[in-house]
Formats: sequence, structure tokens, C-alpha cells
Amino acid sequence: MNDINPLLDFTGLPRFAAIRAEHVASAIDRLLEENRACVDKLTQAETPATWAAFVSPLEDANERLARAWGAVGHLHGVLDSPELRAAYNANQPKIVQYYTELGQNLKLFEKYKVLRAAPEFAALSPAQRRIVENEIRDFRLSGAELSQDKKLRFAAISEELAQLSTKFSENVLDATNAFSLYVEDRSELAGIPNDVIEAARTAADKDGKPGWKFSLQAPSYVPFMQYAENRGLREQLYRAYVTRASEFGKPEFDNTSLITRILRLHHEAAQLLGYANHAEVSLVPKMAQTPQQVLEFLEDLAAKALPFARKDYAELSSFAATELGLAQLEAWDLAYASERLRAARYAFSDQEVKQYFPEAKVMQGMFRLVESIFDLRIQPDQAETWDPAVRFFRINDAEGKLLGQFYLDPYARDTKRGGAWMDEAISRRRLDARLQTPVAYLTCNFSAPVGDKPALFTHDEVLTLFHEFGHGLHHMLTRVDYIGVSGIHGVEWDAVELPSQFMENFCWEWEVLAHMSAHADSGIALPRPLYDKMLAAKNFQSGMQTVRQLEFALFDMHLHYDFDPTGAKSPQQLLDEIRSRVAVAVPPAYNRFQNNFSHIFAGGYSAGYYSYKWAEVLSADAYSLFEENGVLDGGSGQRFRDEVLAVGGSRPALESFKAFRGREPNVDALLRHSGMTAA
Repeated sequence: MNDINPLLDFTGLPRFAAIRAEHVASAIDRLLEENRACVDKLTQAETPATWAAFVSPLEDANERLARAWGAVGHLHGVLDSPELRAAYNANQPKIVQYYTELGQNLKLFEKYKVLRAAPEFAALSPAQRRIVENEIRDFRLSGAELSQDKKLRFAAISEELAQLSTKFSENVLDATNAFSLYVEDRSELAGIPNDVIEAARTAADKDGKPGWKFSLQAPSYVPFMQYAENRGLREQLYRAYVTRASEFGKPEFDNTSLITRILRLHHEAAQLLGYANHAEVSLVPKMAQTPQQVLEFLEDLAAKALPFARKDYAELSSFAATELGLAQLEAWDLAYASERLRAARYAFSDQEVKQYFPEAKVMQGMFRLVESIFDLRIQPDQAETWDPAVRFFRINDAEGKLLGQFYLDPYARDTKRGGAWMDEAISRRRLDARLQTPVAYLTCNFSAPVGDKPALFTHDEVLTLFHEFGHGLHHMLTRVDYIGVSGIHGVEWDAVELPSQFMENFCWEWEVLAHMSAHADSGIALPRPLYDKMLAAKNFQSGMQTVRQLEFALFDMHLHYDFDPTGAKSPQQLLDEIRSRVAVAVPPAYNRFQNNFSHIFAGGYSAGYYSYKWAEVLSADAYSLFEENGVLDGGSGQRFRDEVLAVGGSRPALESFKAFRGREPNVDALLRHSGMTAA
């Protein structure tokens, strides 16, 4: 078995130790050939329009392709190399072409419509019926009802958009890696924490350079901007960061023209489908109904948050002027001045807190919490990985039955795109008498251990870890047996952040933190007085943070709703207009945030970035039940597992929320959690 192409081995976990770039084309070509033969057979008149005869075989074929291509895509994101990038880019158009063909196949579309109208439909399970309904919707969104010439154009657009999105992401990664700041004078590093300096020394050593190396990757960039007293170096690093993949850097990494092209293609595709704009298309499978509804939601939140944001900024400006001698607060001063103000106001720093969160203790505490509230058992497991730092775990129920497994890839490296995410390796489904259990990837970009010292997490990184594990639990704790709506499949995009943001709430609870902290040197748990300071500072600048998120969400929605991509106004001008209304800290004119806004140009969030705030309303309101019943209440945990995590996309997210909470969601808990209430 191990002699076959590892991408074609579906007997177990992905064989990462064996996968090479040269395996990609042969595996994808073979699977596409097999899938097209399968589709041809399923669309014949003699194949009955039943679940068993055509839906199930099609799911089998598409799952094999998704698993093989998913492993390739995962490696492209976490272990990029020139060879793998070339293989990915060469094969991506074939994948896009296949799915476009599939989505436009009228014979297949008719089969689903016949099944929908047949007596058998009522006898299907709710999950199966939901899949059929979703497929009919998606055929329409894929252009199945277009004329032949429009189908061809729609297919060409889909292929080009996929290539542009990949190129956008690669440009951001390459531009991030292209910049390094080498410092040879130790005195210029005043204020920067020792562990960050040690990591910078190791990075310079690796390059064969004297002194210290700082990069634009988060574990280096973020603490530098927070703590470096050298204002000139902060400005230098800031400028490099906010001009990544723009006209101010290497021309080959400039995303400006890609943004224009992506917007025009999205708009053209929407009009081909009979919609006025891309935002309308994007919202068809989401909870929100119209772009206007989303904009009203965002504007309402902005109106509530702006008074708090203006107060935050006024306090920061005053502190910077009187205590730091910064008469004019610049963009590269914000993180530094904020950290100094927080330390002055609450008498602690991120760096102090970080010493209490060594990686092993955080993982142990997170697992303990999840085991307690959801009645699970999490244990180390064995699997081939793509990097020595990657670990593998299994989740069992209380009786020892396997529910799911996951890879954890925690540290930043040059071959890995930035950010944090959860993705699926294998999805749950029932195969005759056998149950296929789900497997997830949890990927972060934290600082790696230096020497014999453990990796230490900031509290923000702890939040990130819990967030991604929430996504992972949604994927792994599903009880749905049909892949189309198991786990995160079929969940409305603006509800998919509910479990992840829900999990973040526990990171502020004493009962949780007391068991997941131990000082890196003394082993002493987080002291209660320091926790009380953290809690007092929890909503420090929450007004500013909220309007910043709203700025991004409004930019995204307007960009895809009422912005003319062929008009005279540029995306930069649109962003400037939005900032003039909702931003309190306006960045310099050279800031090119949109050029590295991978969420909407390369990450599937186009006309969907509002989802973070939309789902935050749901998650805060859901968590309020735990606040009422007790943070570690197993009954509430079991209810959340049963009504939200277990059902996946097998019913509308609003129904799942109401089944859990017993009512419609409201915004009160979010405003209270954010400290933005009249009191």
C-alpha cells in the first residue's frame, strides 16, 4: 500500500512524511479522471434520482478529491517551498475547472431537483434534506442555469479568481519574509523584553549576521511595536509592515492591481448570476439577508462604540503627551503608548503576564476545561507530521470511544503564512457499518521555544489558541453522519465563528486560569492580584478595538456592495472615507492595509468580514448562560455540545442558537462583555 502515491492513500491519516511536490499532478489528474467518469455515470438517464444511487456516490468521489487536494493546500500554507508552490499553482486551475463544471452540470442539477420533488425526499433525514436544499442553491450560485456562453465566461472568472487569490496570499507571505531589520547596537533595543531579544539574536545567528534580527512575523513584530523605546526603529518597522505587498515594495509582490481585478471579476460574476453585486451573492448562504441589513448592524454598533473609542483615544493621547513626551501620537506609537498606559494604569504588562503561561501548562489547562464541560478525554496520539514541532492528539468520549483527532502546529516560521486557523483533514461521515471520525488542523504563529526555555504565550495568544480549538471542536464533536452538513460543513459563514469566539470567554475566568498558569521560573500559578488587574484591564481600549474591526467590516461590505470597481474612486479612497466616519486613530497616507487584507482577497471572507462581529453577538449571548449557571457547569456544556456543536450545519444556525439559549439572540451581552454600556 505504501508504494502508491501517498495522496491517493485514503486508508487513514495523510502521509505527510511521504508527500512530495512531484506526487501532486499525478494524484490530482487521476482523481479528476475518476470523478468525471463517476459524474458521467451518475447523470445517465438510467441512474435513478435517489440518495443511494447518485448523491452518496458523488459524495464519495468528491471527498477523495477534497482530502487529496486539502493535504496539498495545507502544506502550501504551512510548509511552502518553490517546488510545492509550483505544483499547487499548476494544479489549482484543474480543481477550479472541475468544481465549476460540477456546479454548472444541468443533468446533475436536474437529478437533485427530481429528488427534491420525489416522495423519497420526505423520508430522508433532516441532515440529508438540508444537503439537497443546499446543493440546489449552490447549483444556482455556480451558474447552472446560465446560457452556454455565460457558463463559459463564469467558469473562466472562477478559475482566474482562484489564481488571483492564491497569488495575493503568496505576495503577502513573500513581502513579509522580504524585510528584515538588523540591529547591531544593543542600546537601541531598550524596553524590548529579554525573550524577544534572545529570539532576535538566534534569528541573526541563523543568518550569519551580527546583532539582532527583527522581522514582520507576529512574534517579532508585535512585541517590538509594544515595547521598543526607539521611536525611529518603531516607525521603520511599522512602515515596512503596513506597506507589505504594495507599490512601496518590490513590484513583483504588489497586490494593488490584483485587488482591482478581483473586485471587477466578483462584480461581473454576480451580474452574470442576476445579482446587482457580489455582496448579494455572498449573503445567499449566510444568516444575514441583505447588504443593507449588515450595514445597519455595523453602523448601529459603530454608533454605540464610537463614544467609548473617542474617550480611549483622548486618554491615550493625553498620556502620551504628558508621560512619554509624544506631543503628536503617530501610528507607530499606538501599541507602545497603549502598553505603557496599561502598565501605568493597571500596574502590569503583557510581558509580566506571559511568564505565567508556558505552553505545556496552557495546553493542559485548556484540555482540562474542555474535558470538564463537554465530558471528553484528550490524549497525545501518533501521526506523521510536516514539521518536528507539530503534535497530534485524540479526543475520546467518557467511555473511551474515539470522537476525533487533531494536529497542533503552534509556531511561526518562514515557510508558513501568517495568522491562525483551523482546517479539516478528514470529515465525519458514516461509511456503511464504519464511522469515519473527523481530523482537524489547528495552526497558529506563536513564538517558538528558545534554547531550553519553554514557549511562553501572551494572554492574547491564549485567546487565539482557545479560538481555534473552538473551531476544532465544532468540526470534531459533530454527530452528523453526512459529510455535506457534518461539523462546519453547511454552517452559515456568519455563524461559523460562534463556537470559536464562545471558547475565548473562558480565558477570562479565574476557575480556568488558576489551573492553566505556572510561572516559567517559579512554577507558581497566576497570582489572584495579577488576575484582578488583568480583569480590570480586560476592556482597556475596547472602544478603539471595536471601531477598528468595524472599519474593516464596513470597508469589505461597501467594497462588494456599492463600490464601482470600474469607477474613478479607488479602494484606498473608499477606505479613507470610512475611516473619516468611524476611525479614531487615522493611519498615515502610505498605509496600504488593503494590500495585505488576506481575509477578503484570499481567505473566503469577501463581503463576509462582518461575520466576526455578527457571531460575537451570538457567542457572547451564548456564554451568558454559563455566567448564569456557573462557568464550569456541565449541564450548560452538554447543552452547547448537543444543540450547537453536534448538529453542525444540519439545521439553520439560528435554530441551533435558539435551541441552546431558549430565545432569539440580542446584543446586550456583547456590549456588557466589551464594557460598552451606560454604567
